[in-house]
Amino acid sequence: MSDLAGFELIVGLAAGIGLAAASGFRVFVPLFGASVAARLGYFEPDPSFAWVTSPVATVVLGAAVVAELGAYLVPWLDNALDTVATPAAVVAGTVLAAFALGDAPEVLQWVLAVVAGGGTAGVVQAGTVAVRAGSLVSTGGLGNPLVALAEALLSVVVTVLAVVVPLLALVAVPVVVVVLLRRRKARTA
Repeated sequence: MSDLAGFELIVGLAAGIGLAAASGFRVFVPLFGASVAARLGYFEPDPSFAWVTSPVATVVLGAAVVAELGAYLVPWLDNALDTVATPAAVVAGTVLAAFALGDAPEVLQWVLAVVAGGGTAGVVQAGTVAVRAGSLVSTGGLGNPLVALAEALLSVVVTVLAVVVPLLALVAVPVVVVVLLRRRKARTA
């Protein structure tokens, strides 16, 4: 593997981990972001991911973002959504990491996607579930819309970082994961 190919793999992995982390906050924001970014030329997806760049996919994912963001503002619905969002975030994180890895060798692409992408999305999603549950207990759900807005903002910011400066996203993601894990540990202690 040449130095350039190795660097491209690192940048792709950084973008994939960033997008996966963003999917732990909101499932559809990074999928929509990846679709728009690919349409604008930030990513050149493997032909198997060409569907992501289709106009139909972009519109459908955009509508899904609006529905997801709105649903998380409803205090009882946000906690109910977590039963679906948790596995969906892991799947989205895996797909986004594979997407960002582009033309990496297929076995490497999917091993990294499952481990780094799915794992990162799962850890971030678990952290958001814990934070929202803590908000539910401490505020009776009244604070959950503020938590939902913070999560949505984090999803957008991490998505943009992953697309525009993926190496910075790679640095930011562990910081976010550590903060979420510490909060979760503090709530369970």
